[in-house]
Amino acid sequence: MTVGKFYPPHRGHLRLIDFAQSRCAQLVVIVGSRPGEDPPADLRITWLRQMHPGVRFELVDDVYPEEPGIWAKVAIQILGRAPDVAFAGESYGARWADAMGCAFELFDRTADPDTCSGTAVRADPIGYWECLEPRVRAHYVGRVCAVGAESTGTTTIARDLAAHYQTVWVPEYGREYYEERARHSDMGSWTTDEFIHIAREQARLEDLGALVADRLLVCDTDPFATEIWHERYVGAPSAEVAAIAAGRRCDLYLLTGTDIPFEQDGYRDGENIREWMHGRFREELDRRDKPYVLLEGDRKTRLSRAVERVDDLLRLMPDRRPPRSP
Repeated sequence: MTVGKFYPPHRGHLRLIDFAQSRCAQLVVIVGSRPGEDPPADLRITWLRQMHPGVRFELVDDVYPEEPGIWAKVAIQILGRAPDVAFAGESYGARWADAMGCAFELFDRTADPDTCSGTAVRADPIGYWECLEPRVRAHYVGRVCAVGAESTGTTTIARDLAAHYQTVWVPEYGREYYEERARHSDMGSWTTDEFIHIAREQARLEDLGALVADRLLVCDTDPFATEIWHERYVGAPSAEVAAIAAGRRCDLYLLTGTDIPFEQDGYRDGENIREWMHGRFREELDRRDKPYVLLEGDRKTRLSRAVERVDDLLRLMPDRRPPRSP
């Protein structure tokens, strides 16, 4: 058995678990939880179970003082008896094992190539990026999304920004779906079910991108944008699409302006709808108090403005808070 908050899980924790698992037939890990933690304990234990499928993880409310005798009673209650051996990366583990009446093995943390601690990672997840596994990084990665009316440069700025920060970007799935629809159907009326599918797939692709992004993920539209496009093509808001968007996080929106020439590529509605769409995006961004910057001017000017705001965002990332409700 071993115990910890794993707040958040980092490579030091994972090495401890690997070491302990290699030394016994069954490993039980106690994960302490307190209200208001970010990431919350249920998410942390989900990550740990995914990374160590052969280990038994037990969530415990961390309401006890850091006293080995009390935590010995907690461990014995969970297991139904004293464990055969306790593992820890710090000397307190010996006192804990003694209180349980079991053997103790100390994991040598000094052999780790990375100096990782939960306190340091929480204070500066971007600075301790190498301490985090992809699932955990996805929680901390900065998420930036380009939204706007047709032919206003959302794809261009998404590509340019990703290239500038040497990270990945997520294309607009709705565009791919629309083109495929145009090739294989009579282009009848759009349905809400189609937009639900588009929003879910866009969210899925975004989450996959977050696993491989380097501190920043850039998206070309998101489920929030899908809400606006649903209004355009179906004629009214959708509670189902809105619910998908409400569960997403975006740290900064890039609203592309209509000051560049409209280019018809054979799929777009036309220039007459651009100002209405732009107005709806701006109206909803303001109404929901979402962080955004308006990008206007030529390609270089837009990129410069976006980089300025994203640099500010990355400097603030250690203080990131959960998203506000829409």
